[in-house]
Amino acid sequence: MALFILSCRDKPGALAVRMAARSAHLAYVAETGSVRLGGPYLNATGEPIGSMLVVEADDLAGAEAFAAADPYAQAGLFAEVTITPWRVTVGGFAG
Repeated sequence: MALFILSCRDKPGALAVRMAARSAHLAYVAETGSVRLGGPYLNATGEPIGSMLVVEADDLAGAEAFAAADPYAQAGLFAEVTITPWRVTVGGFAG
């Protein structure tokens, strides 16, 4: 298994879309068990404007499939998603 950073930026003005899909997104994260760490990007007023997830997957294709099936993505929330292989060197879950 490998780790991948999913960096997702919301479409402008899409807070209502995010909030409508939030419960399904959190259920998806819980049921897949693939997310090691995650949370929203925030603007200056503390409003969510995107998401950052550290996802464990077999390969890049697996991380891409995880991202595509996320209810946030299915709802059309994101303007941009980048997926980058990542390795922990220091910190809470370093090997």
